[in-house]
Amino acid sequence: MPPAPSPTPNTGQAGEDWVAEWLTQQGWQMIARRWRCPWGELDLVMQTANTLVFIEVKTRRRGNWDGDGAQAITPQKQERLRQAAALFLSHHPQWQTTPCRFDVALVRWEPTHYRLQAYLVGAFQ
Repeated sequence: MPPAPSPTPNTGQAGEDWVAEWLTQQGWQMIARRWRCPWGELDLVMQTANTLVFIEVKTRRRGNWDGDGAQAITPQKQERLRQAAALFLSHHPQWQTTPCRFDVALVRWEPTHYRLQAYLVGAFQ
């Protein structure tokens, strides 16, 4: 795991940066970060092997109420992510024939470091 970034006021963005660095160290290629559209934001879009992966990162502090972010991935959130991914693909035709999946990274922020609570591969269709 990479070291924790310097503390910032935006824990969520710092968690995304931490996951991006972790995956990059494993050989994944960054395609886009914080890609925004009318349906919301795609936190990370990365490529591994021959797969384009849309990664939703949930960073939580200790004592959170939603299962380290897992409960925040509601069916409505999943639909918005699907719509955002479809729009991303329409804007980037070079990726339209590449297999895609949705992963979720659940990250815990501690005062001195970040910790991956879970990495859910193919978290939803």
